[in-house]
Amino acid sequence: MADDRLIVALDVPNALAALKLTETIGDTVSFYKIGLGMLTGGGLAVANELKQEHGKRIFLDMKLFDIGATVEAAVRGLAQFDLDFLTVHGDPHVVRAAKEGAAGKDLKILGVTILTSLDREDLDASLIKPGDIRDLVQERAARAFEAGADGVIASPQEAAMIRALPQAEGRLIVTPGVRPAGAALGDQKRVATPANAIADGADHIVVGRPVWQAESPRAAAEAIVAELAEL
Repeated sequence: MADDRLIVALDVPNALAALKLTETIGDTVSFYKIGLGMLTGGGLAVANELKQEHGKRIFLDMKLFDIGATVEAAVRGLAQFDLDFLTVHGDPHVVRAAKEGAAGKDLKILGVTILTSLDREDLDASLIKPGDIRDLVQERAARAFEAGADGVIASPQEAAMIRALPQAEGRLIVTPGVRPAGAALGDQKRVATPANAIADGADHIVVGRPVWQAESPRAAAEAIVAELAEL
């Protein structure tokens, strides 16, 4: 039985590979993430097919960032596809514009706090203000919520801190950087197991390579669903 707390990232080269993977996984997974890497490989077509023909929920991970008018227009265009989640950068002006673009639709706007592949050295190189990365994530999350975000993206290691924010009540926390025990970290630097991420306050976890690179993607997904069921 599928558990929509698990979102599987379709980080594969093209639409054919994505649809083949979802067919292999079958009814074990009900929620899929489609990101920028798939956009030029037919990502929106895959999103529509999975949503309309197979009843899957879709998380479009675009991480939009631009001036307000452009973000609003982009989100208004994407909102017509009746998808479930869309990411934008968590900067307040971006979140406000995205919410305007999604007005009247069920599309949830999720603000990205700080990418889970980044550490303090990376932030220094990008001229991000000094401070502990966890504190910065919590502060960015609070500002995104205040700007109207339906939820935020944060690493599992920050989920509990964000969940403790008064602004987080009734909002979503979605955590990439989730790795089942024994899985390779890949390019992620701030990680946790699926059960730990949910226990710490995440509503949804995003898992990619540990599922689609597995010898049996369906079995890998089933193992995560079973782990969540034990909570």
